[in-house]
Amino acid sequence: MADEQACKYLIPGLDRGLQLLLAFGEQHKEMTFAELHRLVDMPKATAYRVVQTLEHLGFLERNPRTNTFALGIKVLRLGFEYIASLDVAQAGQPVIEQLRDRSQCSSHLAIRDGNDVIYIARVSAAGSQINQVSVGTRLPVHRTSLGRMLLTSTSREEFERLFPHEALPDVSLGSPANREALWQMVQQDKARGYVIGESFFRLGISSIVYPIFNRERRVEAVVSIMVPFDEIPKADRERLRMEVRDAAVKISGLLGAPQQANVG
Repeated sequence: MADEQACKYLIPGLDRGLQLLLAFGEQHKEMTFAELHRLVDMPKATAYRVVQTLEHLGFLERNPRTNTFALGIKVLRLGFEYIASLDVAQAGQPVIEQLRDRSQCSSHLAIRDGNDVIYIARVSAAGSQINQVSVGTRLPVHRTSLGRMLLTSTSREEFERLFPHEALPDVSLGSPANREALWQMVQQDKARGYVIGESFFRLGISSIVYPIFNRERRVEAVVSIMVPFDEIPKADRERLRMEVRDAAVKISGLLGAPQQANVG
């Protein structure tokens, strides 16, 4: 009797929406509408309307290239306080896996520790011939595009504490010649909002780097992909850039960053 009474107050539309969201999981991270409909118990027309509503509200995201759906950032924001307490590697690992799948490029997360960049997570693209960096690898912050982006939240005072001398250590071909040149590059990167550049460490490799912000709008980490070309083909550049940008926005959201933090 109590169950019958409770059923009177159920909201069918909400019930259907939750059914659709719960259909996603480890085995079904991305699905077409047809695949999603097969997993739920509701008429096709109803499922279509619910999917459209969830997409409009941000609980589902559609990949226009593959016409598949995945859980949106609004779902993750439901557990905001817990999610915001996750470290970057925990929050970002599934996102860079998705970035790898969409871009077909090896993907990385990195943070800054003083004057070093530290790689904290990575996933390799299938068949990649690039010699991958390992988690825990340290590289000089002034000699990498990831490092320059990690410096974009530093003030001039903080920057000069990191680099007290005008001469930079271990200057290589393509890297900034001195402290002032590095500062100017960092300011240009900050204004642009991202970096597309050739690696100073490995010839024949380019990268696309975007910042990941925390709730204070400071750069907490960076996400990047490695592309096996001296210069990324123009036909692919914008698509790949937007894939990295979307990953950065998603991870920033998981860390509690304001929605407009990533604007590049």
